[in-house]
Amino acid sequence: MISLTNDTKVLIATFSVWKNKKRTSLNGNVEPLLDFFLPKVGKTVLIDQPYPGSDMVLPRIEVYKRGEKPKIYGSSAFFYLLYPFLKMVNYHDTHPSFKIRDFLSIIDWCFRDNSVYDYFIGLEAANAMAGIFLRKLGRIKKVIYYVSDYSPKRFRIKIINDFYLWLDRFCAMHADIIWDVSKAMQPARIEAGLDSTKSAPVLHVPNALYPKQIGIAPLEDIKPFTLVFMGTLGPENGPDIAVEALPIVLKKFSKTMLHIVGGGEEDTKRLKNLTEKLELEKYVVFHGFIGDREKISKTIRIFSLALAPYPYIDGSPRLYGDATKIRAYLAAGLPVITTFVPPLGKDAAEAGAAIQVKDDHKAFANAITKIFTDKNLYFSMRNRAISFAKENTWENEFTKAFVQMSKVARV
Repeated sequence: MISLTNDTKVLIATFSVWKNKKRTSLNGNVEPLLDFFLPKVGKTVLIDQPYPGSDMVLPRIEVYKRGEKPKIYGSSAFFYLLYPFLKMVNYHDTHPSFKIRDFLSIIDWCFRDNSVYDYFIGLEAANAMAGIFLRKLGRIKKVIYYVSDYSPKRFRIKIINDFYLWLDRFCAMHADIIWDVSKAMQPARIEAGLDSTKSAPVLHVPNALYPKQIGIAPLEDIKPFTLVFMGTLGPENGPDIAVEALPIVLKKFSKTMLHIVGGGEEDTKRLKNLTEKLELEKYVVFHGFIGDREKISKTIRIFSLALAPYPYIDGSPRLYGDATKIRAYLAAGLPVITTFVPPLGKDAAEAGAAIQVKDDHKAFANAITKIFTDKNLYFSMRNRAISFAKENTWENEFTKAFVQMSKVARV
């Protein structure tokens, strides 16, 4: 394994959604990265770039040194020139001004700080490009391009999408290593034009969980004939399919209940209207948004089956990304029914922990009925789910990445 010691310096550039002056759980793996590096290296710097729609727009720099209290720094005076432009477009979307901010915030910090960093971890391309530039200047030794979200058809406007693909290819070719959260990303890059012979080595570094999120309920505590959908409730995640499948399941299993764990006022209202339309008010429970990861895990592990009904949308990042929802389900010992959209669904199905079906409510209803009918199938899937997820911790995945990095040429 590559040595991480008290002399090692790490710079991380990622993003967070900030609300009420606090970092929310919607972020680019901030906590897992800090938890991994802080006990192992002498200096860790986090450049946290507020995501569009946050209640702040300027980057926040957190400096952690062994044996010292962390220090928090704001942006330099230069960034206040960008401030009005950022405020004008501070809503949930991709904005060029925020990407410029991200790139410049990294350059700015490295000129303010005298350190030479052993490792730079840049989530997404604008950050990785800054790291590549600073490596040329001798301020960074190794650049890790950490990709949590990718699609070759990310933007509808061709010129913007072409630039997005060019930026990704540039980083893929010039970084020292690529960490992809999904095995589907690199083949998609190559199909979109990346010359595989010029690419940096690629490691599969999947999303993961904390040990307290991995655990199962005793069989006697599991509520029979219960379904759970967890996560954001937008149509792109398929909760409507879960609701629409329920009337068919109820014809055979009249005690079936669907539990929906997730928030968002507009999406919740849409789903409640759908349950009323289908006369399902007695059979659907809305738990609302739960921010605490451990509490979510404890909430869902008492249910029987988990649903991940991602609909097929051409160009959707879900076709190439990791499905943390499915990882959380498996870690709770829940058999999963999903579609052919998420790459992780195929892995879980091959492991015997999931069933993949078409992205329509009838297919989901049939799969639910099949598992409810066959106890042997249920227990087999439950056992496979537990086995699949038991080692899927952040500590294990990042450690494995550094072990593998020591074996590839560029690092």
